[in-house]
Amino acid sequence: MTSESTPAATTRWNGWGDPALASDLPFAVRALLPTVVGRVRKPAPAAALADVVVPPSRLDDEDLATLRALSDDAVHTDDETRLRHAGGRSTPDLLRRRETAQTAPDAVVSPADHAQVQALLAHCAAASLAVVPFGGGTSVVGALDPERGAHRAVVALDVRRLSGLLAFDEVNGEARFLAGTTGPEAERLLAERGFELGHYPQSFLYATLGGFASARSSGQNSAGYGRFDTMITSLRAATPTGEVVLGGAPGTAAGPDLLRVFVGAEGTLGVITELGLRVHRTPAERRYEGWTFPDFATGIEALRQVAQQGTGPTVIRLSDETETGIGLAQHGRIGKALSKGCSAVTVFEGPAGITKERHDRTAAVLSAAGGRSTGAAPAEDWAKGRFGAPYLRDALLDHGAFCETLETATTWSHIPTLKEAVTDALSAGFAAEDGKCLVMCHVSHIYPTGAALYFTIVGNLPADVLERWQRIKARVNDTLLAHEGTLSHHHGIGRDHAPWLAREIGEGGMRILRAVKDELDPTGIMNPGALLPVASGSAATTGTE
Repeated sequence: MTSESTPAATTRWNGWGDPALASDLPFAVRALLPTVVGRVRKPAPAAALADVVVPPSRLDDEDLATLRALSDDAVHTDDETRLRHAGGRSTPDLLRRRETAQTAPDAVVSPADHAQVQALLAHCAAASLAVVPFGGGTSVVGALDPERGAHRAVVALDVRRLSGLLAFDEVNGEARFLAGTTGPEAERLLAERGFELGHYPQSFLYATLGGFASARSSGQNSAGYGRFDTMITSLRAATPTGEVVLGGAPGTAAGPDLLRVFVGAEGTLGVITELGLRVHRTPAERRYEGWTFPDFATGIEALRQVAQQGTGPTVIRLSDETETGIGLAQHGRIGKALSKGCSAVTVFEGPAGITKERHDRTAAVLSAAGGRSTGAAPAEDWAKGRFGAPYLRDALLDHGAFCETLETATTWSHIPTLKEAVTDALSAGFAAEDGKCLVMCHVSHIYPTGAALYFTIVGNLPADVLERWQRIKARVNDTLLAHEGTLSHHHGIGRDHAPWLAREIGEGGMRILRAVKDELDPTGIMNPGALLPVASGSAATTGTE
């Protein structure tokens, strides 16, 4: 085993992000919590990393020697590194990490280049070792669980040594990166050349470009720059049966778009090692403006008009009445926390003249639709704290409150009924489990034909929280599919949503996915159970017998 640590060691192992940024629950939120979900019992302290017990690695000396030979000795079997690669950052993930006995991959391997990834996958297929590709570790849908399926062991393949800018073309506005490059590192490298990617999901500070592609990520600037999948111009991937190189031209009619097969595949077909991406010049100007609407329906109609008229905001977000109120409470304005009204923020980027024009056109639409400007400060405040929400989630968990998110997308005409149905399903689900919840919602990604709804749930559940939440989430997934919603807009399918995927894409779609996987990964080593459920009757899938 090598003594060096992997990049995962820089983040909190049982929470979100930078340990130095973890904080206690704000007093205003603690004061409001009993009002909205009842009294919560503060849990026992989470297990310390040194006290957690993981099963011994199933890999023998011959296995480890081969993995070391294929990766410049970058193989890790110590308990801490294995634990840091034992899943993502969903609430269920974090609740499981409070326990003293946990599952973990049998080893963590950190290849340095495409050739090493290709060689490792070929070996793992021959040796019956499952492989879970691992980037920033930010999945919230169970896509990183160390499941081995029918295989004898499972290896986490950490891609973050595959980092850097391979090529930059200013004329084309295109950059080619190694897929283990993080969001901040990509932006730093582009900024040196006067460009940016402009993809800022909640996971931006930690996730990798390959992870963005694998989960079909959508960033907070999607209104201006589009989803991540629209930024991808080409890719290179290693699979158990050989490499795949796709894309390059800005448009082609040479058959189906095979590049998109890997975008959203969540590491089930292979490992993306390189990405060509559309980039743009660094904005010369940014303008911010906050808005308020009398109710969510009025705000939704305003956003629809903005999307369909194409007025050009880079960011546009609308919070419902509940999320608006909780936002006020976080800033200590408890008296207004349950007041009526919905808040929105807009951001505009680009050349100075064009930015002003986009701002003015959007402001005219929002005003005519019933919105009232609240000035630049609310949007500026949102931008300053845009990546901090997961820390509040962790603080709520530390105080015994349950906090989780889910997201979906639907057409404009179905938004009202879908939002109501999901809220009702959550409330009824918590009640059936002897609990209580508060449901917040916002829209942060808009399209001419519809938008995404992002729900945050703060609740109070008695014992057996994970089992109870699993039943509640199943109820919600059924509701999404029954009311014209998608299972996921940008979090992905992972293992959490996999049992419902056939109902969304149909048996024909499932046959296509399985056929592609059978061709590229015939022994099924790639991320067993993610996206495509492991067949019933397979061998034990986790790190324990």
